[in-house]
Amino acid sequence: MNMKKADIGLIGLAVMGENLALNMESKGFTVAVYNRSVPGEEGVVDRFVNGRGKGKNFIPTHSIEELVDAVKSPRVIMMIIKAGAPVDEMIGQL
Repeated sequence: MNMKKADIGLIGLAVMGENLALNMESKGFTVAVYNRSVPGEEGVVDRFVNGRGKGKNFIPTHSIEELVDAVKSPRVIMMIIKAGAPVDEMIGQL
C-alpha cells in the first residue's frame, strides 16, 4: 500500500495543537496527527479528523510508530504537550 506521506507530524491535539494543525494544513502542508492516550482522552485523534479536520489533509495516527512512519524523511515532528516529564517521555519514545 502506497500511503501518502505527511510533511510534518504533530503530537498533541489539545486546543493549541488542534489550532496549529489546522493552521499548517491551511498553508498547504499535510499533517500527521497523534495524541498520546491517557485515560479519558482515547479517541482524540479520530474526533479531530472527523470533526474540525474533516475533509482536510490530515493523516490520523494512533501510535508513535505509526506517526513516525507517516512522516516523510527527513522527519519534522512538533510536540504541543505539557512541559516537563511528558516531553522527556515522548522524546524517549521517538
